[in-house]
Amino acid sequence: MSFRFCFFVFLGCLLLVPKTTMAQETKRASIVVQGARRVCETDENFVCATLDWWPHDKCNYDQCPWGYSSVINMDLTRPLLTKAIQAFKPLRIRIGGSLQDQVTYDVGNLKTPCRPFQKMNSGLFGFSKGCLHMKRWDELNSFLTSTGAVVTFGLNALSGRHKLRGKAWGGAWDHINTQDFINYTVSKGYVIDSWEFGNELSGSGVGASVSAELYGKDLIVLKDVINKVYKNSRLHKPILVAPGGFYEQQWYTKLLQISGPGVVDVVTHHIYNLGSGNDPALVKKIMDPSYLSQVSKTFKDVNQTIQEHGRWASPWVGESGGAYNSGGRHVSDTFIDSFWYLDQLGMSARHNTKVYCRQTLVGGFYGLLEKGTFVPNPDYYSALLWHRLMGKGVLAVKTDGPPQLRVYAHCSKGRAGVTLLLINLSNQSDFTVSVSNGIKVVLNAESRKKKSLLDTLKRPFSWIGSKASDGYLNREEYHLTPENGVLRSKTMILNGKSLKPTATGDIPSLEPVLRGVNSPLNVLPLSMSFIVLPNFDASACS
Repeated sequence: MSFRFCFFVFLGCLLLVPKTTMAQETKRASIVVQGARRVCETDENFVCATLDWWPHDKCNYDQCPWGYSSVINMDLTRPLLTKAIQAFKPLRIRIGGSLQDQVTYDVGNLKTPCRPFQKMNSGLFGFSKGCLHMKRWDELNSFLTSTGAVVTFGLNALSGRHKLRGKAWGGAWDHINTQDFINYTVSKGYVIDSWEFGNELSGSGVGASVSAELYGKDLIVLKDVINKVYKNSRLHKPILVAPGGFYEQQWYTKLLQISGPGVVDVVTHHIYNLGSGNDPALVKKIMDPSYLSQVSKTFKDVNQTIQEHGRWASPWVGESGGAYNSGGRHVSDTFIDSFWYLDQLGMSARHNTKVYCRQTLVGGFYGLLEKGTFVPNPDYYSALLWHRLMGKGVLAVKTDGPPQLRVYAHCSKGRAGVTLLLINLSNQSDFTVSVSNGIKVVLNAESRKKKSLLDTLKRPFSWIGSKASDGYLNREEYHLTPENGVLRSKTMILNGKSLKPTATGDIPSLEPVLRGVNSPLNVLPLSMSFIVLPNFDASACS
């Protein structure tokens, strides 16, 4: 073998390592996973993505990042879009957003012409009312059925109401157009998992607000409509979801008290904890562990309100895009956003959240898929890996590592053992990790002996495939890093390989590195890793 050949092989290996790791230091961290009891349990389809209503001329900060990516105008015939959804087997999709409370349905005795959204200064969020043609609804359902999606649909909660003062709206909710729409949906045999009522009308509201008293009474009416329409249908009766707004304790409490037991099945709230999409501190917030942890109070408070006033209901995050107003350009659609996103999935699950809906599947800068091309952004692969690897059972976990090392543990999905999510926010330290169940050490941290660069490369990227006939001899590792070490890269690297659609337009396979169960576990700086431990003794996962 020539020296020149060896040099280029070595140079190629260097490109697999984030640039920040050249002067790194290795630290040891211990993790204790308490596998005897599930602290929470998520829904089977915890990962969810939204489809919004925004027209192509929705703009923020002199940028118009939506294109043709909404419920009303997206090209549903593109194979990559279908394949991206099908890869989840299935993906929960929530149809809703800011304009849903201005949507009329072109069915029954509609009192107004069925026209598209148009820019209008006096309109809610700067747009007129818009209309959903039933031909488009038919197309959407054909598409959703072909992808196997689990559908949550957000209904108009302002129909028939009028503006009072400020953001407050009053008057009785007119349920007739909604009832006609649900009737049509049932008559066509379209499967809806859940109907959601209203969008961001809770508390002081965003564009508009409705009192908890009115909202609670309207939910009773809507529940009655659902019961009647589905009474003689062979279709599964959808659950009722509300209010799809920002959490305010008094308002949410009153809503549950007014609507009463058995009406609302799911309580949804929205999270945009990174602030506005044009905030210059966006990246700093994402990489600050103390900032990321602040939102845990909201998850805790929502769950507590439900436990105290509506134990019959479950908490969902109905919408969360990190940064509001379409997300952050060159941030929300890049690798760095997955530090926030995966941390949110882990944190929300640990606080009893059953479903977490990402804003959006397509549209804005925070789309999991790029508008127009439907090429997956890095967060798409983060969502897909979570969905495939992290099971419903949430386990308590403790670590002596620094705040920059974020650790979450779940029962593995569809198999024995436990899966860890390790997020390393440090740009200087890689971590060699030991894992135990509090009684027995499952993984030992390696010795402090200094390793060469080539040894470091061999550790995380040893060999890929199914070499061992007995899976229990090995663990699976999925190490996520940015292309060329650039945190704002649009390309995510999995175990040294770029994640991009294949030449035939398919979603790439997400192959793990297999390593012996007793070999050291290393987490690189500025990386995220899923670690599947098939022989972990966790009775809660049996």
